[in-house]
Amino acid sequence: MLDKAKIDRINELANKKKTEGLSESEAKEQTKLRAEYLQAFRGNFKSTIESTKIIDPEGNDVTPDKVKEIQKNNNIRK
Repeated sequence: MLDKAKIDRINELANKKKTEGLSESEAKEQTKLRAEYLQAFRGNFKSTIESTKIIDPEGNDVTPDKVKEIQKNNNIRK
């Protein structure tokens, strides 16, 4: 995830945009920071999904085969 300073800056720019507007350089900075944030978020989300195991009420592993294959490949790399 992004460090706290970058997240604070994203929020600062968002608030400034709502109240007084952004300069061209601030708008470019905001776009860059948002892209970084989304990249980090998607990476974390993908990692979470790929490490999830799904068990039905009867105790059977019903994790999709695609996820199992990714988990198997990740274990081989480690």
